[in-house]
Amino acid sequence: KNIEFVHGNINDQNLVSKIFKDFGITHIINFAAESHVDRSINDPSIFLETNILGTYNLLDCFKRNWEINNKPKSWRFLHISTDEVFGSLKIDEKPFSEVSSYKPRSPYAASKASSDHLVRAWHNTYDIPTLITNCSNNYGPFQFPEKLIPLTITNIIRGKKIPVYGDGLNIRDWLFVGDHCSAIDIILQKAIPGSTYCIGGNNELTNIDLINQICILIDEYAQKLNINLSKNKSSNLISYVEDRPGHDKRYSINSEKLLNELNWKPKIKFKDGLKTTVKWYLTNFSWWEPIIKINNH
Repeated sequence: KNIEFVHGNINDQNLVSKIFKDFGITHIINFAAESHVDRSINDPSIFLETNILGTYNLLDCFKRNWEINNKPKSWRFLHISTDEVFGSLKIDEKPFSEVSSYKPRSPYAASKASSDHLVRAWHNTYDIPTLITNCSNNYGPFQFPEKLIPLTITNIIRGKKIPVYGDGLNIRDWLFVGDHCSAIDIILQKAIPGSTYCIGGNNELTNIDLINQICILIDEYAQKLNINLSKNKSSNLISYVEDRPGHDKRYSINSEKLLNELNWKPKIKFKDGLKTTVKWYLTNFSWWEPIIKINNH
């Protein structure tokens, strides 16, 4: 009841300014971004427009209103970013941290790296109270069906192939959405302006191991929920496809700074979070089916 949804574009300066004025905005948490690497390779333009220019527009509007209101110390601009800005890790390399160098390797990662630099520049130049977080791969209920975990689940339900890039041995760290939200909440409330925090789930898995775990869970739950699947074993739908250009080998996040300074660590075990996620998609067809139909997945 305390949420008001405004359907608009962060590049619409008039709309953003009106929202600031109408609602007396003092805090921004900027999740707004194009985030799918495959689409950034096929058409980078929308990623540059949203992730870079959109972030600039929010920063500019925040700065103007912050200055008009005599630069309150309590205001915050929290920018949500990704570990992909740091590039790719080898199997034996240490996880990314807040001091890792920026080495983006895809149009998506480059656009997010650019937005991070804008936020830091606005803090250093204008002293606006900004914060940045770089998180690992998120998962959980309500995730858009183009992402790996919901794509795998919904493809199995619809009897479609599960595409696996290359050899399936690329590694990602997985962070449950609820844990990510709790980290953002504590950072927004307690972090010192100008700070950056890395948020990870401590759950490194190869893509193929993850997909096999999903297949096992769906085979188990579909029987209990009386959902008919096209295959006796969901893993029969796995299909290895040509690797995508510039596919990063491994991501891993060191969240020790967040633990040491703000006493945060992930609470959801991956096996429990994955079970919750699989069950949610198996029981919420009405949410994801229209999205897939509209987006022609």
